[in-house]
Amino acid sequence: MLVSAGLAAAKIAIGLHAQSTATVSDGVESAGDVLASGLVLLGLIIAAKPPDLEHPYGHGRLETLSALAVGMLLVATGVLIAFESLHLTHDFSPPPAAYAVWPLIASIVIKSIMSAAKWRYGRRIQSSGLIADAWNDTVDILSGATALIGLGLTLLDPARFSAADRIGGSAVGVIVVFLGIRVVRDTAMLLMDTMPAPEAMYRIRQVGLAVPGVLGIEKCFARKTGLKWHVDLHLDVDPAMTVYDSHEIATRVREKIRTEVDWVADVLVHVEPHMLATISGGPHGKS
Repeated sequence: MLVSAGLAAAKIAIGLHAQSTATVSDGVESAGDVLASGLVLLGLIIAAKPPDLEHPYGHGRLETLSALAVGMLLVATGVLIAFESLHLTHDFSPPPAAYAVWPLIASIVIKSIMSAAKWRYGRRIQSSGLIADAWNDTVDILSGATALIGLGLTLLDPARFSAADRIGGSAVGVIVVFLGIRVVRDTAMLLMDTMPAPEAMYRIRQVGLAVPGVLGIEKCFARKTGLKWHVDLHLDVDPAMTVYDSHEIATRVREKIRTEVDWVADVLVHVEPHMLATISGGPHGKS
Protein backbone atom coordinates (compact mmCIF):
# COMPACT_ATOMS: atom_id res chain seq x y z
CA MET A 1 0.00 0.00 0.00
CA LEU A 2 2.86 2.38 0.81
CA VAL A 3 4.59 1.60 -2.47
CA SER A 4 1.37 2.09 -4.46
CA ALA A 5 0.72 5.39 -2.68
CA GLY A 6 4.24 6.61 -3.46
CA LEU A 7 3.97 5.61 -7.13
CA ALA A 8 0.54 7.22 -7.45
CA ALA A 9 1.75 10.50 -5.96
CA ALA A 10 4.85 10.54 -8.17
CA LYS A 11 2.98 9.73 -11.39
CA ILE A 12 0.16 12.19 -10.80
CA ALA A 13 2.47 15.02 -9.71
CA ILE A 14 5.02 14.51 -12.49
CA GLY A 15 2.30 13.79 -15.06
CA LEU A 16 0.48 17.02 -14.28
CA HIS A 17 3.69 19.04 -14.34
CA ALA A 18 4.81 17.39 -17.59
CA GLN A 19 1.26 17.61 -19.07
CA SER A 20 1.13 13.87 -19.77
CA THR A 21 -2.38 12.40 -19.71
CA ALA A 22 -1.07 8.83 -19.90
CA THR A 23 1.17 9.30 -16.86
CA VAL A 24 -1.62 10.91 -14.84
CA SER A 25 -4.04 8.12 -15.84
CA ASP A 26 -1.58 5.50 -14.69
CA GLY A 27 -1.16 7.43 -11.45
CA VAL A 28 -4.91 7.42 -10.85
CA GLU A 29 -4.91 3.66 -11.39
CA SER A 30 -2.11 3.31 -8.82
CA ALA A 31 -4.12 5.41 -6.37
CA GLY A 32 -6.92 2.88 -6.73
CA ASP A 33 -4.38 0.19 -5.84
CA VAL A 34 -4.05 1.66 -2.36
CA LEU A 35 -7.75 1.19 -1.69
CA ALA A 36 -7.77 -2.24 -3.36
CA SER A 37 -4.86 -3.49 -1.25
CA GLY A 38 -6.52 -2.04 1.84
CA LEU A 39 -9.66 -4.06 1.11
CA VAL A 40 -7.61 -7.22 0.65
CA LEU A 41 -5.71 -6.58 3.89
CA LEU A 42 -8.98 -6.09 5.79
CA GLY A 43 -10.37 -9.28 4.27
CA LEU A 44 -7.29 -11.29 5.25
CA ILE A 45 -7.34 -10.00 8.82
CA ILE A 46 -11.00 -10.86 9.34
CA ALA A 47 -10.72 -14.18 7.48
CA ALA A 48 -8.02 -15.27 9.94
CA LYS A 49 -10.48 -15.07 12.86
CA PRO A 50 -11.45 -18.52 14.21
CA PRO A 51 -14.99 -19.91 13.81
CA ASP A 52 -17.61 -18.89 16.37
CA LEU A 53 -21.24 -19.73 17.11
CA GLU A 54 -22.59 -17.42 14.41
CA HIS A 55 -19.93 -18.38 11.85
CA PRO A 56 -19.22 -22.13 12.28
CA TYR A 57 -17.37 -22.23 8.94
CA GLY A 58 -15.15 -19.32 9.92
CA HIS A 59 -14.97 -15.81 8.47
CA GLY A 60 -13.18 -16.71 5.25
CA ARG A 61 -15.95 -15.59 2.90
CA LEU A 62 -15.09 -11.97 3.69
CA GLU A 63 -11.69 -12.55 2.10
CA THR A 64 -13.47 -13.64 -1.10
CA LEU A 65 -15.79 -10.64 -0.85
CA SER A 66 -12.75 -8.36 -0.62
CA ALA A 67 -11.52 -9.82 -3.91
CA LEU A 68 -14.94 -9.11 -5.44
CA ALA A 69 -14.73 -5.52 -4.19
CA VAL A 70 -11.28 -5.18 -5.79
CA GLY A 71 -12.69 -6.33 -9.12
CA MET A 72 -15.59 -3.87 -8.96
CA LEU A 73 -13.19 -1.09 -8.00
CA LEU A 74 -11.01 -1.92 -11.00
CA VAL A 75 -13.99 -1.73 -13.37
CA ALA A 76 -15.09 1.64 -11.98
CA THR A 77 -11.55 3.04 -12.09
CA GLY A 78 -11.00 1.81 -15.64
CA VAL A 79 -14.22 3.37 -16.91
CA LEU A 80 -13.30 6.71 -15.29
CA ILE A 81 -9.77 6.71 -16.73
CA ALA A 82 -10.92 5.76 -20.24
CA PHE A 83 -13.70 8.36 -20.27
CA GLU A 84 -11.55 11.20 -19.03
CA SER A 85 -8.68 10.36 -21.40
CA LEU A 86 -10.99 10.22 -24.42
CA HIS A 87 -12.54 13.49 -23.35
CA LEU A 88 -9.11 15.12 -23.46
CA THR A 89 -8.18 13.62 -26.84
CA HIS A 90 -9.69 16.53 -28.76
CA ASP A 91 -7.98 19.18 -26.64
CA PHE A 92 -4.93 20.82 -28.19
CA SER A 93 -2.06 21.39 -25.80
CA PRO A 94 1.75 21.38 -25.94
CA PRO A 95 3.43 17.95 -26.06
CA PRO A 96 4.34 16.47 -22.66
CA ALA A 97 7.82 16.76 -21.20
CA ALA A 98 10.20 13.83 -21.64
CA TYR A 99 10.79 13.30 -17.92
CA ALA A 100 7.22 11.97 -17.59
CA VAL A 101 8.57 8.57 -18.71
CA TRP A 102 10.60 7.99 -15.53
CA PRO A 103 7.76 7.32 -13.08
CA LEU A 104 6.23 4.96 -15.65
CA ILE A 105 9.45 2.99 -15.98
CA ALA A 106 9.87 2.86 -12.20
CA SER A 107 6.27 1.67 -11.83
CA ILE A 108 6.74 -1.18 -14.34
CA VAL A 109 9.84 -2.46 -12.54
CA ILE A 110 8.43 -2.18 -9.01
CA LYS A 111 5.03 -3.62 -9.88
CA SER A 112 6.66 -6.59 -11.61
CA ILE A 113 8.35 -7.48 -8.32
CA MET A 114 5.19 -6.92 -6.28
CA SER A 115 3.00 -8.92 -8.67
CA ALA A 116 5.34 -11.92 -8.60
CA ALA A 117 5.45 -11.87 -4.79
CA LYS A 118 1.66 -11.66 -4.44
CA TRP A 119 1.13 -14.43 -6.98
CA ARG A 120 3.53 -16.66 -5.07
CA TYR A 121 2.05 -16.11 -1.63
CA GLY A 122 -1.54 -15.92 -2.89
CA ARG A 123 -1.29 -19.37 -4.44
CA ARG A 124 0.55 -20.75 -1.42
CA ILE A 125 -2.20 -19.77 1.05
CA GLN A 126 -5.08 -20.12 -1.49
CA SER A 127 -6.09 -16.46 -1.04
CA SER A 128 -8.46 -15.21 -3.74
CA GLY A 129 -8.05 -11.68 -2.36
CA LEU A 130 -4.27 -11.71 -2.63
CA ILE A 131 -4.44 -13.27 -6.10
CA ALA A 132 -6.89 -10.52 -7.13
CA ASP A 133 -4.40 -7.96 -5.87
CA ALA A 134 -1.67 -9.72 -7.86
CA TRP A 135 -3.87 -9.32 -10.95
CA ASN A 136 -4.19 -5.68 -9.96
CA ASP A 137 -0.41 -5.30 -10.01
CA THR A 138 -0.22 -7.20 -13.29
CA VAL A 139 -2.55 -4.73 -14.93
CA ASP A 140 -0.34 -1.95 -13.55
CA ILE A 141 2.51 -3.41 -15.59
CA LEU A 142 0.32 -3.52 -18.72
CA SER A 143 -1.14 -0.09 -18.12
CA GLY A 144 2.29 1.37 -17.41
CA ALA A 145 3.67 -0.13 -20.63
CA THR A 146 0.67 1.15 -22.58
CA ALA A 147 1.04 4.63 -21.12
CA LEU A 148 4.78 4.53 -21.86
CA ILE A 149 4.14 3.62 -25.51
CA GLY A 150 1.59 6.40 -25.92
CA LEU A 151 3.84 8.94 -24.27
CA GLY A 152 6.85 7.72 -26.26
CA LEU A 153 5.05 8.13 -29.59
CA THR A 154 4.05 11.67 -28.68
CA LEU A 155 7.61 12.53 -27.69
CA LEU A 156 9.00 10.86 -30.82
CA ASP A 157 6.86 12.84 -33.27
CA PRO A 158 4.63 15.44 -31.58
CA ALA A 159 3.18 16.65 -34.88
CA ARG A 160 2.14 13.21 -36.09
CA PHE A 161 1.26 11.55 -32.78
CA SER A 162 -0.07 14.48 -30.81
CA ALA A 163 -3.02 12.48 -29.45
CA ALA A 164 -1.06 9.27 -28.73
CA ASP A 165 -0.43 10.22 -25.11
CA ARG A 166 -4.15 10.70 -24.44
CA ILE A 167 -5.11 7.58 -26.41
CA GLY A 168 -2.57 5.68 -24.32
CA GLY A 169 -4.31 6.93 -21.20
CA SER A 170 -7.64 5.70 -22.55
CA ALA A 171 -6.13 2.31 -23.39
CA VAL A 172 -4.97 2.06 -19.78
CA GLY A 173 -8.59 2.44 -18.70
CA VAL A 174 -9.78 -0.28 -21.08
CA ILE A 175 -7.15 -2.71 -19.79
CA VAL A 176 -8.20 -2.01 -16.20
CA VAL A 177 -11.88 -2.62 -17.04
CA PHE A 178 -11.20 -6.01 -18.62
CA LEU A 179 -9.06 -7.12 -15.69
CA GLY A 180 -11.72 -6.00 -13.24
CA ILE A 181 -14.34 -8.05 -15.08
CA ARG A 182 -12.11 -11.12 -14.86
CA VAL A 183 -11.57 -10.69 -11.12
CA VAL A 184 -15.32 -10.23 -10.56
CA ARG A 185 -16.07 -13.37 -12.59
CA ASP A 186 -13.51 -15.51 -10.74
CA THR A 187 -14.64 -14.42 -7.28
CA ALA A 188 -18.32 -14.74 -8.18
CA MET A 189 -17.67 -18.37 -9.16
CA LEU A 190 -16.16 -19.00 -5.72
CA LEU A 191 -19.16 -17.41 -4.00
CA MET A 192 -21.38 -19.78 -6.01
CA ASP A 193 -19.52 -22.74 -4.43
CA THR A 194 -17.84 -23.81 -7.66
CA MET A 195 -16.00 -27.12 -7.26
CA PRO A 196 -12.18 -27.22 -7.42
CA ALA A 197 -10.36 -28.82 -10.35
CA PRO A 198 -11.03 -32.57 -10.98
CA GLU A 199 -7.42 -33.33 -10.08
CA ALA A 200 -7.96 -31.83 -6.64
CA MET A 201 -11.11 -33.89 -6.05
CA TYR A 202 -9.31 -37.04 -7.23
CA ARG A 203 -6.59 -36.35 -4.65
CA ILE A 204 -9.19 -36.20 -1.87
CA ARG A 205 -10.75 -39.49 -2.98
CA GLN A 206 -7.39 -41.24 -3.15
CA VAL A 207 -6.42 -40.15 0.36
CA GLY A 208 -9.78 -41.25 1.75
CA LEU A 209 -9.71 -44.63 0.00
CA ALA A 210 -6.28 -45.35 1.49
CA VAL A 211 -7.79 -45.65 5.00
CA PRO A 212 -8.29 -49.33 6.05
CA GLY A 213 -11.97 -50.26 6.18
CA VAL A 214 -13.09 -47.84 3.47
CA LEU A 215 -14.86 -49.80 0.70
CA GLY A 216 -15.70 -46.83 -1.49
CA ILE A 217 -16.45 -43.12 -1.70
CA GLU A 218 -19.79 -42.46 -3.35
CA LYS A 219 -20.14 -38.68 -3.36
CA CYS A 220 -17.48 -36.05 -2.81
CA PHE A 221 -18.10 -32.31 -2.92
CA ALA A 222 -16.00 -29.29 -1.92
CA ARG A 223 -16.63 -25.58 -1.54
CA LYS A 224 -14.25 -22.79 -0.71
CA THR A 225 -14.70 -20.65 2.39
CA GLY A 226 -11.99 -18.01 2.46
CA LEU A 227 -8.50 -19.45 2.32
CA LYS A 228 -9.43 -23.15 2.48
CA TRP A 229 -11.99 -25.68 1.31
CA HIS A 230 -14.69 -27.63 3.16
CA VAL A 231 -15.34 -31.17 1.91
CA ASP A 232 -18.51 -33.31 2.13
CA LEU A 233 -18.22 -36.98 1.26
CA HIS A 234 -20.25 -40.21 1.51
CA LEU A 235 -18.19 -43.12 2.77
CA ASP A 236 -19.04 -46.78 2.05
CA VAL A 237 -18.20 -49.28 4.82
CA ASP A 238 -19.05 -52.89 5.69
CA PRO A 239 -22.81 -52.98 6.53
CA ALA A 240 -22.16 -55.54 9.31
CA MET A 241 -19.84 -53.12 11.08
CA THR A 242 -20.90 -51.53 14.36
CA VAL A 243 -21.78 -47.87 14.54
CA TYR A 244 -18.72 -47.29 16.72
CA ASP A 245 -16.32 -48.93 14.24
CA SER A 246 -17.77 -47.05 11.26
CA HIS A 247 -17.47 -43.82 13.24
CA GLU A 248 -13.80 -44.57 13.92
CA ILE A 249 -13.15 -45.14 10.21
CA ALA A 250 -14.91 -41.89 9.34
CA THR A 251 -12.80 -40.05 11.90
CA ARG A 252 -9.59 -41.49 10.45
CA VAL A 253 -10.67 -40.47 6.94
CA ARG A 254 -11.41 -36.94 8.13
CA GLU A 255 -8.07 -36.57 9.90
CA LYS A 256 -6.06 -38.15 7.09
CA ILE A 257 -7.54 -35.81 4.47
CA ARG A 258 -7.01 -32.77 6.68
CA THR A 259 -3.40 -33.80 7.33
CA GLU A 260 -2.34 -34.78 3.82
CA VAL A 261 -4.34 -32.23 1.80
CA ASP A 262 -3.24 -28.91 3.28
CA TRP A 263 -5.83 -26.81 1.48
CA VAL A 264 -8.74 -28.63 3.16
CA ALA A 265 -10.05 -27.00 6.34
CA ASP A 266 -12.53 -29.68 7.40
CA VAL A 267 -14.34 -32.79 6.15
CA LEU A 268 -17.94 -33.78 6.86
CA VAL A 269 -18.25 -37.56 6.47
CA HIS A 270 -21.55 -39.41 5.94
CA VAL A 271 -21.24 -43.17 6.45
CA GLU A 272 -23.29 -45.60 4.33
CA PRO A 273 -23.41 -49.43 4.16
CA HIS A 274 -21.52 -50.66 1.12
CA MET A 275 -24.26 -53.19 0.32
CA LEU A 276 -26.74 -50.41 -0.62
CA ALA A 277 -24.26 -48.93 -3.08
CA THR A 278 -23.70 -52.39 -4.62
CA ILE A 279 -27.43 -53.08 -4.98
CA SER A 280 -28.08 -49.71 -6.63
CA GLY A 281 -25.42 -50.26 -9.25
CA GLY A 282 -22.07 -49.43 -7.67
CA PRO A 283 -20.60 -46.31 -6.02
CA HIS A 284 -21.97 -44.03 -8.71
CA GLY A 285 -25.39 -45.64 -9.03
CA LYS A 286 -27.11 -43.68 -6.26
CA SER A 287 -28.56 -40.24 -6.69
